[in-house]
Amino acid sequence: MRTLIIGLDSGTQSTKALILDAGKGRVVAAAAQAYGLIPGLPPGAKEQEPQTWRAAATKAIRQALKAARATAGEVKAIGVSGQQHGFVPLDKAGEVIRPAKLWCDTATAAECEELTASLGGPKATVRALGNAFLPGFTASKILWLKKHEPANFARLATVLLPHDYLNHWLTGRAVMEYGDASGTALLDVRRRRWHAAALAAIDPELADKLPPLIPSDEPAGTLQPSTARALGLDPGVVVSAGGGDNMMGAIGTGNTRPGVITASFGTSGTIYACAPRPVIDPRGEIAAFCDSTNRWLPLLCTMNVTVATEMVRRDFGWSFAKLDREVARAPAGSAGLLLLPYLEGERTPNVPAGTGVFLGVTPKTFTAPLFARAAIEGVTMGMNYGLRRLAELGVQPTQIRVTGGGANSRVWRQIMADVFNTPVVTLRVSEGAAYGAALQALWCWRRQQGERIGIEEITDAFVAVNPAQGAEPRPANAAVYQEAQGLQNALSLALREVFVRHRQSLTR
Repeated sequence: MRTLIIGLDSGTQSTKALILDAGKGRVVAAAAQAYGLIPGLPPGAKEQEPQTWRAAATKAIRQALKAARATAGEVKAIGVSGQQHGFVPLDKAGEVIRPAKLWCDTATAAECEELTASLGGPKATVRALGNAFLPGFTASKILWLKKHEPANFARLATVLLPHDYLNHWLTGRAVMEYGDASGTALLDVRRRRWHAAALAAIDPELADKLPPLIPSDEPAGTLQPSTARALGLDPGVVVSAGGGDNMMGAIGTGNTRPGVITASFGTSGTIYACAPRPVIDPRGEIAAFCDSTNRWLPLLCTMNVTVATEMVRRDFGWSFAKLDREVARAPAGSAGLLLLPYLEGERTPNVPAGTGVFLGVTPKTFTAPLFARAAIEGVTMGMNYGLRRLAELGVQPTQIRVTGGGANSRVWRQIMADVFNTPVVTLRVSEGAAYGAALQALWCWRRQQGERIGIEEITDAFVAVNPAQGAEPRPANAAVYQEAQGLQNALSLALREVFVRHRQSLTR
């Protein structure tokens, strides 16, 4: 009988399920279900119904199991990866009170300012928590609920994150592991415990509404009978601690030792590394997260990556292949056309009121290939802003492992290598978060069987790079992008007050 592990990745746009055959060391099936955001919300608000994730997970898991021709008894463990920072409020009966506010919701800037002031200002906040209060993080969303929907806040009994909610559905237990918990901006990341002053700044009873914290190698529980029936599985399957999508992406890309850096080019963009100790950015631009292997994950996040490139591609009516061809026609630097890609605000750097800006539009640059290339270059340099900050904090890349939709493009991979001025590789299994969830679940299950095994042993055995899709930096292009990076950074600084005034004018 096979030993099968399910990896589930519940994201902003879809939920993916894959089936790992642990004995053969390969993925034997995968499936996905797409969905969208709740439409018609005010500017900055991004929300989803948690029930949407459950329904999508059920369909994706059932489809993947069918494709793998799996029997219920073959499935030994499930691991869940979820979009970070989302706020899922439950009442005393364990029912969802209102739609979840998501990581990309930027409507809580005022609450961030209030919380930061409560802890003594930006520097004092970072000293206390290791992280700043940013609109994407969960803390400000809880305060937002208290201020804007007091009746719903009065019903609040349990605070969960998206992956915690799915674990709760799978097991009937409410718990939270260190990695995803660190993305709430309520955790003292150095000590891995809730910070009393941060909780009190929101509500004196908030501590009673937070679930117990568990280590990354401890199971969240076992599959409860009702959910087992819905999935066509046996009760008692081990459900691992799981984690946020970036924490799971680190495991899925073999980023479990210092030196390797992972870059995810999806709707948003993230770059992160494995660290044996906390990496605290005094400026608060790099998130000092815990990871989901009981270590730390210094991370930068930009909110706008394929959201920008897809906007360009769809507007021009191009296929992905045509986008690659047209971008390849344009020179490095796009003849001076530069995109500041803050289409829906930005997190690194923290510019919640930002919008997209093209600089250098002239009759010469007003061409589709240049606009397309400038979009790809702009979002890549947006990520490079944070990569440079990581280097200043002592995290130096020797290799960057790229995942997400952008990693599928040969032209874009070369632009990444040139902008980062570092070799870039892809992975044989491209769904890093779902794969990482499966590998963490395998680790948890094997430890439950009595094995003394480290996560590095798991990733060494299961994660492999794809040598056919590597890219080396080209010195001439790297020099062009170094100059363009300086211009983009200067443009960002120059426009931040303008962005705030612009948003204020739209809300009058």
